[in-house]
Amino acid sequence: MEPELRHLRYFVAVAEELHFGRAAVRLRMAQPPLSQQIRQLEAMIGTPLFVRTSRSVALTPAGEAYLDRCRRVLATVADDVHEAGRIGRGEQGRFDIGFVSSAIQLGLAGPIRRFRERHPAVHLRLHEAYTAHIVDRLLNGEVDLGVVRDADDHDDLVGTTFATESFVAVLPADHPHAGDLAIDAAVLRDDPFVFFPRVAGERAYQRNLRPCLEAGYTPKIVQDATSWATVAHLVAAGLGVTIAPASISAVVPASVGVVPLTGTEAATEVQILRRRQDDRITSTGFEAAGRAS
Repeated sequence: MEPELRHLRYFVAVAEELHFGRAAVRLRMAQPPLSQQIRQLEAMIGTPLFVRTSRSVALTPAGEAYLDRCRRVLATVADDVHEAGRIGRGEQGRFDIGFVSSAIQLGLAGPIRRFRERHPAVHLRLHEAYTAHIVDRLLNGEVDLGVVRDADDHDDLVGTTFATESFVAVLPADHPHAGDLAIDAAVLRDDPFVFFPRVAGERAYQRNLRPCLEAGYTPKIVQDATSWATVAHLVAAGLGVTIAPASISAVVPASVGVVPLTGTEAATEVQILRRRQDDRITSTGFEAAGRAS
């Protein structure tokens, strides 16, 4: 039989009080069971820990040595319990966020900075990916939070809006409408398109097509790319035109035209997603920081 934590707590109380009655009061238990537990501990160790007389209680040399070790063990256990609680509440440990690259242009750095200031003990890890991949990883528990664009609804996820933006046309410099103040998507009917891949997210893909569909056509996509920055540079290279979220203007080369669209109310939404049952302070706090941006 091995000593349990309760034996250590009982022993420390008696060793610090040097009185079984006071130790029993401190432990909120009766004195006879306490004396029995101490005798049981001494039997397990194989040596007396106290010298008892009718008038006094004193530690033996073995008891003095054992007291230091018991205090260390109990302190370590208490620290471990508190640490586990802090990790469970999200106050320390690791926190993984999946994000779409276009969220950077919309001010994602602000919530990230505030998160790090409020939770310095948390190791923050960021993972850039498509919306569809982020949602899958969020559902699988591989990331704790997702910053996504136009994600499909899911019963196990809840979200808050981080930003909403309109769409613009992105045209090569030699395009006849590159210098216009605004255009209708209908004028791009016969142009080849460079576009974001469908696998990034079905809802995002459909929303991005909406200005064209409202104009009565489905664009001919000749090239796709994994980020809006790459799409913009391929447009600059003359591969085609595109319709993109307005924030693309922050990453386009100077040689392209970014033109607002008329005749459409199509919009795209960037959201902060978390698992529905995740109410840790880190998750809800980042969500709140995103709303404040």
